[in-house]
Amino acid sequence: MTALATDLVLSTRGIRKEFGGLVAVSDIDFDIPRHSIVSLIGPNGAGKTTFFNMITGLYKPTAGRIELNGKEITGAKPHQVVRAGIGRTFQNIRLFGNMTAVENVLVGLHHTLKGHWWEAIYRPRSLLREEDRALERARELLALMNLLPRQDDYARNLPYGDQRRLEIARALATDCKLLLLDEPTAGMNPNETLELTEFVRSVRDRLGVTILLIEHDMKVVMGISERVTVLDHGEKIAEGTPAEVRANPRVIEAYLGRGAAGHG
Repeated sequence: MTALATDLVLSTRGIRKEFGGLVAVSDIDFDIPRHSIVSLIGPNGAGKTTFFNMITGLYKPTAGRIELNGKEITGAKPHQVVRAGIGRTFQNIRLFGNMTAVENVLVGLHHTLKGHWWEAIYRPRSLLREEDRALERARELLALMNLLPRQDDYARNLPYGDQRRLEIARALATDCKLLLLDEPTAGMNPNETLELTEFVRSVRDRLGVTILLIEHDMKVVMGISERVTVLDHGEKIAEGTPAEVRANPRVIEAYLGRGAAGHG
């Protein structure tokens, strides 16, 4: 990676996670240039989600260092990581099904609100203004996702593709600078996949958010990524442009399949 440290939104050095005697992620150095779209790929069990969980504070690394915008966040709690500027979605959708679409996005905005608990009882004008601003922002994000007409629908009643986009809206509501997407197209039909792929690129371009995604759909990975990093059994085996990774013999053998290198 030739990018200067100041051009990196995230940097890890020697990051490692052990579960008992099992090494899930082994001493990974990983850089994400600002305003880029980067994919993390590998077969099941390669350590991708474990890597995400260390970055977002769900797991504490056994060793290594994580920096966000040049500041160390190694071992930070999930809420501290969110405040620092990282948002994420999950492989299995984790929405509040009995809450409306707009209420789900408002949950993501919670940490940006400054009101005290006692204001919730007395309802001063300052709190009402803050709530109005939060609602306006939530609706802006829903509009960005083409979900504004469904703002009052319960999340559980939304089609699958809409639920995926709603989860992204909630992550963006945290005002994140780095957005982690864990298999965002999983379970989608081809049309939904194409729409989401185009949408992810537009989010980067319109909001200036850096995006790191785990994705198994190689058409999505090769079509949207500017850099791709490949894990296998917890180790980084390749890194580079989509074309470089696609042609790498170790990647072909470990993940893509021996016939994949011939496909453009």
